[in-house]
Parts: sequence; C-alpha cells; structure tokens
Amino acid sequence: MNVSEAVTSRRSVRAFLDQPVDRDVLRRVLETAQRAPSGGNTQPWNAIVLTGDPLARLLATVAAVIPQGLAAHSPEYKIYPPELEGAYQQRRFGVAEAMYAALDIPREDKPSRLKWFARNFQAFGAPVLLLVHTPRYMGPPQWSDMGMWLQTVMLLLREEGLDSCAQEAWAVYSKQIRECVDISDDHVFFCGLAIGHGNRSLPVNQFPVPRAALDDVVRWEGF
Repeated sequence: MNVSEAVTSRRSVRAFLDQPVDRDVLRRVLETAQRAPSGGNTQPWNAIVLTGDPLARLLATVAAVIPQGLAAHSPEYKIYPPELEGAYQQRRFGVAEAMYAALDIPREDKPSRLKWFARNFQAFGAPVLLLVHTPRYMGPPQWSDMGMWLQTVMLLLREEGLDSCAQEAWAVYSKQIRECVDISDDHVFFCGLAIGHGNRSLPVNQFPVPRAALDDVVRWEGF
C-alpha cells in the first residue's frame, strides 16, 4: 500500500471485528511513527496502549458513570471552541447526521442516538485503545505535533491492514481514565485511538464523509 492509498482508505471506523491485534505489529507501527515531525524535535506525544483486562477495566469504569450524564464529565480542555460557526460547525454536525442516517436513527429518537454515542466509550468494540497525553505546559504548536504523530500512526496502521478511530470524546472522562491508568498530574490527557480490524461491511463504516473543496481552503499566489 502506498501513501496515497493509505490516506484515501483511512476513515474513522466505528465498528470492529472481534479479532486481536498482534503486539509486534503495533510495536512496528509505533516505532516507525517515531519518525513523525515535531517542532525542534520535541516529540511531545506520550501514549499508553491498552488491551485485555486493563482495557476492560477502563470500559467498565466509564460505563458505570455514563448514567450520571454531564455530572461525571471532567474534560481537561475544550474539545470544540464555543465560537465554532459557519462551515466548520456545518461540517461537524453534517458528519454526525450522515452517521445517524446510515444507522437509520432519526433525529427525534434521542435515546437511540445517546445509546449509540455511548459506544464511543466501548472503543466501538476495538481490541486496543491508545491513550495520548502530553505535559500541561505544552502549547498549540506541540499539540499540532501530536496530531501529526497520530496521523502517522493511523496511516501506518492502514499499511498493516488495520483500522482506527481517533476519539477526542474520551477527554470528557479524564478523571475515570486516571483512575485506571497512570498519567502524571502534570500531564493533560488528549484523546484515545481505537485500533483493530474494522468491520467495513457495516453501514456505519461506509457512509460518505465529504471534504471541503480544495479552493475553499487553499489560496494560490505566485503560480
């Protein structure tokens, strides 16, 4: 698989097969991903890889507090800016509506939508969950470095025939995550990355996710 194929075949997979992922494969991916760029070669990403009993414990811990709703949330950063508007907001809501349409869950069926959203915190059935964190003093440039590292990881997973889903949603349960894994208090929890063999035959993994036209986001000068 070349890079273009990895980019075009990668998508946020939200249903996985009950099939384990070989640790050696993950180690190969993560070792290669260490070549991801970062400003000043700071390499600000830190991660914990969970599977088996440790993952089951985290999922059970979060499942126990989901019925508490917002009272159980403890995000360490704003996942979306409150000022989000225009095309950015339209894209965010558009992909959600496309997903629920693929699942045949209408807008008025709030219980079914909430039930499906809760699958975020089952890692969509993935056998592996990567938890990403970084020192609290890191700024926006270093957070962008983490994004470049994550994209590198996701593309290398595609090369290995694996799928993934980057999940900032996990940030709302940072307290519960810290109860289950050792993340230093001077680090901020960023996101999860569900990893496994995607069940790509399901509608939730097939609906179209449009991208903005190139000329809407890129300006050409001097050509």
